[in-house]
Amino acid sequence: MTSPYETLGVSREATQKDIQSAYRKLAKKLHPDLNPGDKGAEDRFKAVSAAYALLSDEEKRGKYDRGEIDETGAETAPRHYYRDYASSGDTAGRYESAHGFSDFADADDIFSSFFSRRSSGQQQRQRGRDQHFSMEIGFLDAANGTKTEISLPGGGPALDLTIPPGTRDGQTLRLRGKGEPGFNGAPAGDALIDIRVRPHPLFATDGDDVRYEVPISLSEAVLGGKIRVPTIDGAVNVTIPPHSNTGKTLRLKGKGLHKSGGGHGDAYVSLKIVLPQTPDPALSAFVESWADGKTEDPRKGMGGQA
Repeated sequence: MTSPYETLGVSREATQKDIQSAYRKLAKKLHPDLNPGDKGAEDRFKAVSAAYALLSDEEKRGKYDRGEIDETGAETAPRHYYRDYASSGDTAGRYESAHGFSDFADADDIFSSFFSRRSSGQQQRQRGRDQHFSMEIGFLDAANGTKTEISLPGGGPALDLTIPPGTRDGQTLRLRGKGEPGFNGAPAGDALIDIRVRPHPLFATDGDDVRYEVPISLSEAVLGGKIRVPTIDGAVNVTIPPHSNTGKTLRLKGKGLHKSGGGHGDAYVSLKIVLPQTPDPALSAFVESWADGKTEDPRKGMGGQA
């Protein structure tokens, strides 16, 4: 199986910044919204997203590098066999004892508690253990909330999981009573779902706010006008002021993320002037004849002038 490092095209010594940069570059190229109907691009995007989910989490990355988990995040803990104990030189003492279950109890406090109760005839109630799982979701699903059906490892019926609006990367969702069963009629433990949010190729979070860049034409920059821009919950109309430069930022109030205490953050749209992909002779002729344009120095005051 291809390693997550190979999937992202980075070395094992790559920094977190290198990993994020590689992911964002591939995500922009392979995102399904940009490649409609391309199954190959969709499959690669899923693989890239899974690789990033593992390597962007420093704890999981460390476990993978040490061989404790595999490329899918599943544990690869070593198994213990009879020969491991037989070679310890204590086979007689470990497997033949007059103390019943007490020898096994020494190895683990949980077994110790369990066997001591069994040997004394007591049947105490004990709540089931919580189980921890991880799940990756898309940025917009986390921002706007969604409902999904999941199947936990180990079998059992599918479960309905509600992703609340404004869910953050690293947040843990709790499914009560969906962990390990309790002992002797005690309640079951809970299933704890650690959420990993995939970065979006356009939107970036800044606390409760969202920041992103939107291209505008030269005529829109000079003359201004209304344009449609995306937000996390749908496109809206925005007015571009005349004479807007690249880097000018527009604030869209209430178009950010859901806040935990209610309300929303804001969206900040940074404008970027983009010239026509095909050279326009009329535009070139105008600029050539524009006398004031030749004397304008946008780098004045930066130093290094001749």
